[in-house]
Amino acid sequence: MALLILRRNLHGRTSSLLLRARLFSHSPAAAAAAAAAKQRASKPKPVEKILVANRGEIACRIVRTARRLGIRTVAVYSDADAGALHVRSADEAVRIGPAPARLSYLGGASIVEAALRTGAQAIHPGYGFLSESAEFAQLCEENGLTFIGPPASAIRDMGDKSASKKIMGSAGVPLVPGYHGDEQDIDFMRSEAEKIGYPILIKPTHGGGGKGMRIVQSANEFVESFLGAQREAAASFGVDKILLEKYITRPRHIEVQIFGDKYGNILHLNERDCSVQRRHQKIIEEAPAPNVSSDFRAHLGQAAVSAAKAVNYHNAGTVEFIVDTASGQFYFMEMNTRLQVEHPVTEMIVGQDLVEWQIRVANGEPLPIDQSEVPLLGHAFEARIYAENVPKGFLPATGVLHHYRPVPGTSSVRVDTGVEKGDAVSMHYDPMIAKLVVWGESRSAALVKLKDSLSKFQVAGLPTNINFLRKLANHWAFEDGNVETHFIENFKDDLFDDSCHEKEAYEEAIYGAALVAACICNKEHSNFREGGNGLNSIWYGNPPFRVNHCAKRVFEFQWDNDYDGTGSKPLVISLTYQADGQYDIEVEGEGNSLGFHVKATCLGNHDFRVEVDGVNVQVSLATYEKDLDKHIHIWHGSKHHHFRQKLGQPLFDDDDSQHKPSFETASHPQGTVVAPMAGLVVKVLAKDGMRVEEGQPILVLEAMKMEHVVKAPSAGHVHGLAVTAGQQVRDSSVLFSIKE
Repeated sequence: MALLILRRNLHGRTSSLLLRARLFSHSPAAAAAAAAAKQRASKPKPVEKILVANRGEIACRIVRTARRLGIRTVAVYSDADAGALHVRSADEAVRIGPAPARLSYLGGASIVEAALRTGAQAIHPGYGFLSESAEFAQLCEENGLTFIGPPASAIRDMGDKSASKKIMGSAGVPLVPGYHGDEQDIDFMRSEAEKIGYPILIKPTHGGGGKGMRIVQSANEFVESFLGAQREAAASFGVDKILLEKYITRPRHIEVQIFGDKYGNILHLNERDCSVQRRHQKIIEEAPAPNVSSDFRAHLGQAAVSAAKAVNYHNAGTVEFIVDTASGQFYFMEMNTRLQVEHPVTEMIVGQDLVEWQIRVANGEPLPIDQSEVPLLGHAFEARIYAENVPKGFLPATGVLHHYRPVPGTSSVRVDTGVEKGDAVSMHYDPMIAKLVVWGESRSAALVKLKDSLSKFQVAGLPTNINFLRKLANHWAFEDGNVETHFIENFKDDLFDDSCHEKEAYEEAIYGAALVAACICNKEHSNFREGGNGLNSIWYGNPPFRVNHCAKRVFEFQWDNDYDGTGSKPLVISLTYQADGQYDIEVEGEGNSLGFHVKATCLGNHDFRVEVDGVNVQVSLATYEKDLDKHIHIWHGSKHHHFRQKLGQPLFDDDDSQHKPSFETASHPQGTVVAPMAGLVVKVLAKDGMRVEEGQPILVLEAMKMEHVVKAPSAGHVHGLAVTAGQQVRDSSVLFSIKE
């Protein structure tokens, strides 16, 4: 019948098509096809290209997972990052502005425009920058882009720490006593602090990473701390709103990784302990938390899931708790609506890629497992390797990575990094160089790997915290898992005072200097042998030819004690070539003189096998020139030493006369104050010629979004204060002096 009617309407094509549609719409097959088409139209197309709205190691880490999944990536970069590793790693890259973050990585409109221009369907914000901006998440959605993260509403609710406390209180999650309201008048806030009772903690309501946090012990510290926290919060997050909390004197920082999909399923992936911190920022994290019971772990995980459900959460998030070690009670601290820096330790103990989960959830897929299927496999540590000056109070450092050789990766050792040899650490961004992540079947097994990997992690060209991390990992209290947020302060004598080991450290440096001299001579001999010819070769052989005596060489080094910042010490190394190609070496220092019989064999560009008095050691060497010095770094066993040699100093010297070190040292008149770091002057609090008291703040420097108050070293009058707000200053440049 249908066929007959269609034939009758052959001359009326439009009516024929309409009729055919009506006839077939009544068939079961047609109805099923229409339903399937509607379902396909409503189901989002899987993401095939992602723009990564971040930089450094997290951008590189996201790119790696995307590449494994067959997803193309787009990087964004500032002028300072034009040649950065994350730019070279992505399939495409777009410039988004000048170096300052507020003009580039915090520019949501330009990032969205870059995504649209390159055809990206989704944006992954990483951590920091715009990752917890509800406005940015909303902007992505308005432009048809998938935001790989939680809904804007959850970011908004949890991003305001005051609002989040109210939501958590309603959900039955325990809270620390404090003030979380909107009133920000300084006198009102001071009265609230009095009600809470000192000590208190001042915190910005937005952001994280310890920026803007201040511990206030008494009322007379409140005003300066409050205003400084506001300035730092505004610079870092664009919002200067502050909250107050009772400061728990013996806390642990334990957080729970949660994950949700778009169908209401939420689970936790166990907890992490992040108690070991400096400047309120984590430096060693581990999972699971040590020395907690299974009941505590279960209650903590359930509280975290309740917190996430209270804001209809989906994608990756972390609920942070502060644990009072005295009572064992835990309290909600905040919820980070993003992937955390320390997420790799969770990946290690659950065997999952959390960035892959983020992408799949953003694609509309359900969680791949439920709570009962979440494993807890072994133990993992993460150590954050920073460019920073530990003896100067962990101040951030800048400079070029003249040598960079991370520990090789394995199935149980992982390095997440965003730099390579020759890259620079800029004052504009966080100074983290890499994250070293290790896994073991138990905490003790993982700790052995952490110690070993730190000793093999080679960085030269700027100060780092590697030696300090090794001290932490080797401390007896850390080995026992007795961690809390005051760990570094509680054990500062063990971690910073090396006076009891000074003689031992000096002798180790002398031994290292002997190894350096032998390796340098052996390397030069290898080079001469490969490239030399004719008569010259006999003078530079191994040993060099001399008439009636053995060739001798003298080095003058300065040993830079990077362990405790006590300054440099001179060393004179006398090396005598022996007929068998070995060296007799004598090293003279301040009251010390040690002799060694050494044989060195070059294994490659930086590596040597050295035999010292019958003992073989593996040695790595790195050299570069900077500030009229030749810098020499040596790694051997678990030791690392840094030496300097004046450029232009003669290397071959057969004169047997006394050789004494002749190093110039830079000094300034008493009372001179120099910049403790490269940074931006954000506020000048005194005037030239003004009378000040000892400890009085003179100016405020900012570097990498952290403020540092420069104070008068003594009472007197300010002289030579010429810097102004907005001016950039170099590390160690003279700022002013104090004179009577």
